[in-house]
Amino acid sequence: MFNKVIVANRGAVAARVLRALNEMRIHAVALYSEVDAGAPYLAMASETYAIGPAPARESYLNQALIIDILKKSHADGLHPGYGFLSENAAFAQKVVDAGARFIGPSPKWIDAMGHKTRARELAAQYGMPMAQGSPVLPMDNDAILKAARGIGYPVLVKPAGGGGGIGMLPAKDEAQLLETVERSRSMASRGFGNAEVYLEKLFERPRHVEFQVLGDQHGNAAHLFERDCSTQRRNQKVIEEAPGPLIARDKARETADHIAGIIKKLGYDNIGTVEMLLGADGSFNFLEMNTRLQVEHGVTEEVTGVDLVKAQIRSAAGEKLADILPSKIEVNGHSIQARVYAEDPKNFFPSPGKLNVFRPPQDKSVRVETGFAEGRDVTPHYDPMIAKVIVHAETRAAAIDKLITALEAFEIQGLKHNIPAVLTILRSEPFRAGDVHTGLIPEVMKRK
Repeated sequence: MFNKVIVANRGAVAARVLRALNEMRIHAVALYSEVDAGAPYLAMASETYAIGPAPARESYLNQALIIDILKKSHADGLHPGYGFLSENAAFAQKVVDAGARFIGPSPKWIDAMGHKTRARELAAQYGMPMAQGSPVLPMDNDAILKAARGIGYPVLVKPAGGGGGIGMLPAKDEAQLLETVERSRSMASRGFGNAEVYLEKLFERPRHVEFQVLGDQHGNAAHLFERDCSTQRRNQKVIEEAPGPLIARDKARETADHIAGIIKKLGYDNIGTVEMLLGADGSFNFLEMNTRLQVEHGVTEEVTGVDLVKAQIRSAAGEKLADILPSKIEVNGHSIQARVYAEDPKNFFPSPGKLNVFRPPQDKSVRVETGFAEGRDVTPHYDPMIAKVIVHAETRAAAIDKLITALEAFEIQGLKHNIPAVLTILRSEPFRAGDVHTGLIPEVMKRK
């Protein structure tokens, strides 16, 4: 097992990983930028290091400085959290080269799954269910038009080298396509330093369902069922739940078993999430694979009883899955997570400011993950998420009601936040009925 681990992140995920390390009695090292000095989770670490100014490129993305601290602190592991450097294969390799373990999959898997079209090709070779798509688009306009005709309109133009919804743009016909490709390339170049884009078939009212997997270094792999992450704004998740509503349990298990079999054949060796689109016809289609801990991992923990952060750490330390996971994993009840953002609830634009009042719900059965405390500033330098509120109940209806009660009790003053919008969605008839899809939020908010 590890002796000392650096947590190369901030906010809610840093707090979450630090908690796991403390419970495992592993010495924890926390990093912080100038604006994160004094953050409440830093008290959970046995060592802390300042890593520079607020801009991420000068602090949390400063690979050379983080590797220098890794060596200086004599840490034998590094947990990247999510975001920042968590899916950077070159950085993961630098951690390994420095004599420590990167707590995540091997750099080769981060690299293989990080390029979306190569990941699709690899997954297809092993029998992953796949919607129609194209290779990386050439610069030739005629070839682009031909590729789209082969898929059939509408199509979605997507960056090959990044995620988070950045650069994902729809094109309903040929008149839109070429301009859309250029816009997507420009956004991809600015966002990821890689202008490559490709096409996917665009489904009407699709659901975004992902399957949690875990591998070890001994050729074993397992799944922990699915999460539904369809309730999104601007292609970014807001409400996530497990299990997926209105998905037949035998269909969910069959798909999860098939995915776990593919992951085992590949030799994938740590935590990962296989993201799928669920079409109206009930078919699952591979989107991409995230090679890290997910923001929404908590709902899977709630329904399976498995601590995914500890499991990830134990796998990276070389333990076998048979020793990490229960012999039988089942779904118990229903769990829902709402992301609380510092943003205008009318248009979802970021709204940084001071948390003059920040009082999470006091119900001890409600799980709140946050890196903030009252009086702290939410800066424009990072993602505007300020908390995750996670509930568990015997039924989905009971979980919805419990989450509504928790969010109503969450007191936040000093900046705009999205709780009013989340409550509107949770109370809406389509959401309560389980009729979720990626366009649900704009539909619900338009009716308001």
